[in-house]
Amino acid sequence: MTPAANDLQLGATQANLTPPSATDEAAKIRERCRILGISWVEKPPETDQAAIDLLTPEVAVRVRSVPIRIERGRLIVAMFNPLDVGAADEIAAIAKLPVTRLGVEPEAFGELMRRAYGTTAARVAESLAGNDESTTNESDNNVDAIEAADVHRMAEQPTLINLVNLFILEAIQSRTSDIHIEPFENDLKIKYRVDGVLIEQPPPPKHLQAALIGRVKIMAMMNIAERYVPQDGHITLRFEGRKVDLRVSTVPTIYGESIVMRILDKSNLALDLQSLGMSEPHRNTMDRLIEKPHGLLLVTGPTGSGKTTTLYAALSKLYDPRKKIITIEDPVEYELSGVNQIPVNPKRGLTFSIGLRAILRQDPDVILVGEIRDNETVDIAIRSALTGHLILSTLHTNDAISSIGRLVDMGAEPFLVASVLEGLLAQRLGRRLCVHCKVRTPLNDETKSRLTSSEIAGFEGGEWKAVGCEECRKTGFKSRLGFFELLRMNPALRNGITKRLSVTELKEVAGSDFTVMRHDGMLKAQSGMTTIPEVLRATQDVDDFEP
Repeated sequence: MTPAANDLQLGATQANLTPPSATDEAAKIRERCRILGISWVEKPPETDQAAIDLLTPEVAVRVRSVPIRIERGRLIVAMFNPLDVGAADEIAAIAKLPVTRLGVEPEAFGELMRRAYGTTAARVAESLAGNDESTTNESDNNVDAIEAADVHRMAEQPTLINLVNLFILEAIQSRTSDIHIEPFENDLKIKYRVDGVLIEQPPPPKHLQAALIGRVKIMAMMNIAERYVPQDGHITLRFEGRKVDLRVSTVPTIYGESIVMRILDKSNLALDLQSLGMSEPHRNTMDRLIEKPHGLLLVTGPTGSGKTTTLYAALSKLYDPRKKIITIEDPVEYELSGVNQIPVNPKRGLTFSIGLRAILRQDPDVILVGEIRDNETVDIAIRSALTGHLILSTLHTNDAISSIGRLVDMGAEPFLVASVLEGLLAQRLGRRLCVHCKVRTPLNDETKSRLTSSEIAGFEGGEWKAVGCEECRKTGFKSRLGFFELLRMNPALRNGITKRLSVTELKEVAGSDFTVMRHDGMLKAQSGMTTIPEVLRATQDVDDFEP
């Protein structure tokens, strides 16, 4: 394993998976094409299958080109970078035809590639499957029978390397947040999590399991000889001129190691609260909370609910060169300009509590603690807030007010919680309706049975539903948005916390300062931002918050 294995080695496709960025660089290429007389189009052109068949999917992805048609004895080729003369020459040699280059906008090119070649990774996997019965025999499926050296040798095969690269490439292009590789008795499943929903992909052959998993572990700098304990790793790659990080986790199962790769693509990070779906009243309240000179602001919700992204958006708005902002995270998911970010490293003794103590000696104004996990961290966070610092952090609770009881359970004194706590934000994520194909239909009886009378009244014109089109890849949804529950502290609440009132009593005390998450979601469903089923899936039932 080379030292550079952590920085994704793309083998034959390495140079071609790092094209110019789709913004400034694309504009420069477009201008040079105009000077050279190379045509440029903004929409995916119509294609001829005979021309497409002249290039294999592997070659097309590598040279970032799609043959469009044969015209007057020349092959018209749409290219991501029409200035790549080497790629044009290679296509001409393969097709045995002179090539006319055609420039295409980056987004349109991605759609053209998908339309022309489909799931290229699936095609490569299919070509590797073979028809020989020996490829599916028991010894191939028994990962325990394969030596680590053999796995390493198989994982370094060029075709296998390209297969893994294509899975990652397609996942990034399709806005995937996580890639799941799941081994079972007779098959190996590949799934992409897109907009919060797992979508199964055409599976690679089972006999490639050991090599495919081994390849991912090599790229993530993991120990390929160790198959019986969980491991964590990291892959860095460059895609279309930008840095993309993959956080890799493996766990042993009865049929081999299961792998999940979390894709951290900074270009898809929305660093403003409005883009995250936060309503104007909530944004105004958040602005007042993060402008406070000291205190504690908590964002709560389950894993994967976007808590860290919300805090990043708050820090982005809060950033001022005159302020010292420091974060301690596990891990640092995205790099924020002008912010000092510290990664937790338990193996070397750097925990949240130890790191937080050290941060206090760095003269900070604002501190972001990735997560409050234990008594020591909550104690230091509260005392930091008492001594003139603004502390932002996350907590795992079901709703906003439950965070108060959780802090007390972790050893915090109620009167201290009441003194430092300034705001509580709970959130969930739901899918955002595609604006190009959504339709409005009357409410059906089944949906009405799950809504309150006041909620039904808000849908007099009907509910919005997903249909599916080319823009959203037939899903009906495109990206996600948050459902929020924001509580701003008031004197009555502080008094209630000191008196150890129950969650139900605190909700009554909060009054107009508290709006449940479900209500926020229903308002977004009424406006056509999402659907009623998405709100019902992500938020609590009516019985959970209405007597």
